Amino acid sequence: MDFELSDEQRAFQETARTFARDEMMPSARDWDEGEIFPVETLRKAAALGFGGIYVKDDVGGSALTRLDATLIFEELAQGCTSTAAYISIHNMAAWMIDAFAGDAQRRRFLPKLCTMEHFASYCLTEPDSGSDAASLKTRARRDGEHYVLDGAKAFISGGGVSDVYVCMVRTGEIGPKGISCIVVENGTPGLTFGAQEKKLGWKSQPTAMVMFENCRVPVANAV
Repeated sequence: MDFELSDEQRAFQETARTFARDEMMPSARDWDEGEIFPVETLRKAAALGFGGIYVKDDVGGSALTRLDATLIFEELAQGCTSTAAYISIHNMAAWMIDAFAGDAQRRRFLPKLCTMEHFASYCLTEPDSGSDAASLKTRARRDGEHYVLDGAKAFISGGGVSDVYVCMVRTGEIGPKGISCIVVENGTPGLTFGAQEKKLGWKSQPTAMVMFENCRVPVANAV
């Protein structure tokens, strides 16, 4: 097996390395001490193609591979690990919409996620079940053309700040088979957030509980 990087991979690896050195590293301490979510820096990263690394290019993504993404995240993490981790989470949420949503949803959500005009959070972890998907309790009940969500997600990166929450919820039986994915947009009635978590480091990414109480989401937002 050939483990040599291609010229293209070396090029975007160097781009990420330079960005981390010039745009992230000088501010990393201030971001952490001030608990600053570096919105403008994130959008500069998105302008280089890092907002939708493995999202298809018809909606603004870079259409790269997971290996390519690993090379990019490895370099960005040298500039600010916390911020690089948030970028990876944002990419994961965007990829889920790209990979599993319908074309109308893809074109509705992904262009602004790829530019990071909008930010995304991935919502799986819960207070009682951690990240064990088969044990999650947040429920989505079908009511006409809406799902009604009740429950809570814990320690969500981007909680309270992100525009889009890609949420794992229970629509069926107990266990791993009854789980669906629904996109909840910030501002939806019944969606609220807990206080920002106090952390040792990793303070450039806001982290909070995401809570649903009779939160009505259009059926069209199911991924």
